[in-house]
Parts: sequence; structure tokens; C-alpha cells
Amino acid sequence: MSLRTIDSLGELAGRRVIVRCDLNVPIKDGAVTDDGRIRASLPTLNALLHRGARVIVVSHLGRPEGAPDARYSLKPVAQRLSELLGAPVAFAGDTVGDSAAETVAGLEDGGIAVLENLRFNPGETSKDAAERQAFADRLAGLGDVLVSDGFGVVHRKQASVYELATTVPSAAGSLIATETDVLERLTEKPERPYTVVLGGSKVSDKLGVIAHLLPRVDRLLIGGGMLFTFLKAQGHAVGASLLEEDQLETVRGYLAEAEERGVDIVLPTDVVVAERFAADAPHVVLAADALESGPAGASGIGLDIGPETAARFADAVASSTTVFWNGPMGVFEFPAFAGGTRAVAEALTKVSGLGVVGGGDSAAAVRALGFDDDDFGHVSTGGGASLEFLEGKKLPGLEVLGWA
Repeated sequence: MSLRTIDSLGELAGRRVIVRCDLNVPIKDGAVTDDGRIRASLPTLNALLHRGARVIVVSHLGRPEGAPDARYSLKPVAQRLSELLGAPVAFAGDTVGDSAAETVAGLEDGGIAVLENLRFNPGETSKDAAERQAFADRLAGLGDVLVSDGFGVVHRKQASVYELATTVPSAAGSLIATETDVLERLTEKPERPYTVVLGGSKVSDKLGVIAHLLPRVDRLLIGGGMLFTFLKAQGHAVGASLLEEDQLETVRGYLAEAEERGVDIVLPTDVVVAERFAADAPHVVLAADALESGPAGASGIGLDIGPETAARFADAVASSTTVFWNGPMGVFEFPAFAGGTRAVAEALTKVSGLGVVGGGDSAAAVRALGFDDDDFGHVSTGGGASLEFLEGKKLPGLEVLGWA
């Protein structure tokens, strides 16, 4: 499969190039706290700047519900981008209004600007295609061509992702090209042994991925909050831990299918159980089949995989040639319950083939725990988009760029 490349857009010197990035990064007290997605956008932006394009960066941030909200301004992002580029970055105080028009008009060849949050305009995420198109038309008036490079939003049919790409000549940036290449390697003839590690809070978020990957993987490791639905499906008590009762039959079906296919589904043998959901909560390590035997009894909450399980998971990951990991193993934000996530991350750095951190909370976790993106084969910028790709779904933001 292939995507239209930037080269298909022809000569770009002096032309206004809209770049749809995904700069939806965490901000605290007016400063970016994790610039991973900004750094991931740099190769495409630098390539365009070096070609003399007039670069207009557009992105969303958070969910401001179609109206300006200072909490979701992209101004801190523009400031951080300027620091990373080592060059001035102009900032427009609106998306398609007077400030945007004036800012774009003031760009010189090799100059760059960031427009305000796309989602300050309701047309960006509207369910009405006509509204989205109307907003895309206004965006199109600011540029000559579009380079789509926000992989984290390609699974959304939104104005800047889909309609804009049909309104002006469009192509994929290097980030989207890299992401699709890596994900194809995970789904089409991956090198074996192939291990997938799934965590996070809910089984329901991963159902499609499990179904699509079961015929393709050798091992499936289950951690995070979703592990308790698997344990319950096997008949174990799980105390007050997160549980999706309505998914028990589905999980039993996956366990049976895995056995038929010879896929090894590896579940925790021990769990860190706390008295309450808090960073300083008293906690114990209990066997996975005895989670109500601790001091908290049936009110205990599992917040991480146990050390025995972490070691087994780490061995399975490090001995694999291809690994995809999505979802932390526990509440990594609390140091006492970050051990499982740290063990998987450390093992992933030792994979001899392709080790992929599947975006979202997984990417946030490895950075919060002190790992660098370069420690891994690939750190995806799109959690939801990565999962939908691996589910075999068609992604509108890729299809509109020629992906079939």
C-alpha cells in the first residue's frame, strides 16, 4: 500500500503549505510537559522549511467543544516548537479569522506559523459533512497545499483531516509514512516470535485488536485493569478491582480461540493489591487466584501486576523479535504501582527486532518513567489510530491520501 508523498506536490518554495500536525500535548501552568508529539513533527516541518515553503501548522488540543477556551490554547505549543526548531514561530490568535489571515500573509519563504486550536471552531469536529466542508474551505483559503502529518487523528473524519485533503492538493508527511510502515510490519508477515502486550483499563477498548491479532501473534500478554476481566472469566474473585461484567463471555471466547490456535495468552500470576486508589495506599502482593485473601479482602483494588508476573512478562518481551505494546501494566502515575510498566518498558528496549510502544498512555508512561523515545524501535504518536489500524479498520485520514 502507498500514500501520496510530499514530492507529488511539486515545487514548494514560496508556496503556502498547511501542515496538519497532532500537537495535542499535555500542558500545565502554561508549559508543555511532554513534547514527544511536537518532536515527532519536526522532520516534516524541517524538510518543508528547508525547501523554502511558507509553513502553516494547524492542530487541535484537548476538547474545547467548538469555542475558544484559554485552557486549550496552542500558544505554549508554538513557543515550544520555536525552541525545538531554533527559529521564530509566528502565532495566530484565531483559526480562520483576521489574525490567521494577517499571520499567514506575513510569512516569508522558509517561515513558519501556528494557528490557534482548530477545535475552537465547531466545524472541525461537526457530524454534519456540510459544516466540516465549510470550515475546510476557509482553511483552504489560507494555503495552497496540505501536508497531512497528524497520525493521531487519521482515524477521525474531521475537517482538517478529511475534507481539507479533498479540497486542496494533499500528501502525507514523513511521520504518517513512518507510522503506517511500522504498523504494516506488525500486521503483514511480522518476524517471529511475535508478542503483543495489552494493558490499560478496559477490555472493551481492545476487543477489536485482540480479535484481529489472535491469528497473527505467538503470545498475548494481558496486564493493566483489563486483566481482572480475564481473571474473572477464569472463575477467580477480583475484589473491588476494575471489572467489565458484560465482556466476560467475549473474553472466554478469546481464551478458547487462543487455545485452538496455539496462541499463548499469558495472564498475571500475582497482583499488587491496595486498600484504596491512592499513591500512598497500603498494599500487598497476592497470588492472582487469591486476590481477596489480603488485609483489604473483597474491597482490595488491584493496581499493578506483581513482581513475579513483571519478570515473566519481561522475559517474554525481551526474547521476542517483534513486540507491540499498548496500555500500561498498572497505575504508573503512582510510583508504588509503576513496577510492572517499568519492567515491560525496560524489556522492550532489549528487543532485537522491532519493539513498538503503541502511543497514548503507553508513550506517556515510558517518558514519565524516564525512558527516551530513542530507546525503542518506534514510539507511536497515535494510540487510538494505531489500535484501529491493527484492528483492520479503514482510516479516513489515510484513505484520503491514497491508502487503499
